[in-house]
Amino acid sequence: MPTPEANVRILIVDDDEGLGILMADALGAEGYQVETALSGRAALASLEKRTPDLMLLDLKLSDVDAPDLLEKLQRAETRVPFLVVTGQGDERVAVEVMKRGALDYVMKDTAMLDLLPAVVKRSLEGLARERALKAAEIERTRLEHEVLAASERERHSIGADLHDGLGQLLTAVELMCTALKEDAARIDPPLAVRLDQMGGMLREAVAQTRFLARGLVPVGGGPDALHHGLVALADRTNGLGRTTCTFKTTGVVEIGNAVATGHLYRIAQEAVNNAVKHARARHIGLRLARKAGTVLLEIEDDGVGLVRESEGKGAGLGLMRHRAQLIGAELTIKTKRGGGVVVSCRLPLPA
Repeated sequence: MPTPEANVRILIVDDDEGLGILMADALGAEGYQVETALSGRAALASLEKRTPDLMLLDLKLSDVDAPDLLEKLQRAETRVPFLVVTGQGDERVAVEVMKRGALDYVMKDTAMLDLLPAVVKRSLEGLARERALKAAEIERTRLEHEVLAASERERHSIGADLHDGLGQLLTAVELMCTALKEDAARIDPPLAVRLDQMGGMLREAVAQTRFLARGLVPVGGGPDALHHGLVALADRTNGLGRTTCTFKTTGVVEIGNAVATGHLYRIAQEAVNNAVKHARARHIGLRLARKAGTVLLEIEDDGVGLVRESEGKGAGLGLMRHRAQLIGAELTIKTKRGGGVVVSCRLPLPA
């Protein structure tokens, strides 16, 4: 049965042919597939054909130094994990190369051939852990997207049921109540009064249902949904009577992505809520613009500044950052000199 090492390719780059053979034998005995290159030019030629799983790089080659070779690889966008093989007195250069991404380095001394397999194994295990962590992070992000997408679909479904189902039913009952009140006014005035009270309660129930539906589905469909959603957000904030809210835009900014639109709106909504409830802002400005292939959303207030999350969980700054991360946007939150906060969210648009 083949061992895991049999699937690992290692490239040894060293102009000392004898040492290269000894290193190849030591690693080959562990089951690795080993190839050698006696110069930087030969190494580049080999890398053009196939990228190894690990490269052992001598610091001083006959035709090029290791730092120069690494620079050439970077220019060619060739990414290969590597270890440094160095002689006595080259430790400073080895440290410099480590800063360029070397996993480890091995000294050319009498213990080198005994230590080399263990160093290689440790480096490969570290690479495997990094790949596993990266894969887990990608999967976590994918699942978060799925969960939030499912949540948004459920919100839309419940919101539609409230608006089109319960809301319409309550409206119909309220109209029937109004008609009954008009009939009762002629034959039973006390009943008409009670029906009028009932109608008022039904109208309030209809208003509450629509309010809940808007909360679940704050923006509709279409590429300009964010624009209309922010206009409505400003209007509702002004309706509170405590804070003025303005919305400015360079024109209708089309997003074309319902998920991104929803998250951008929620970021704006959270920032406005923070400004009203926690920062006691008197004025809030919403701005939406498209600049150089990105959508820029800004929420600026004149309140008391940021409320530390340790002082209360209502600030929601972490949730805003999380929403921005999920759609690939960059979120910055800055306190203005003299008071107030500016929340900026930049979303790159697909080419």
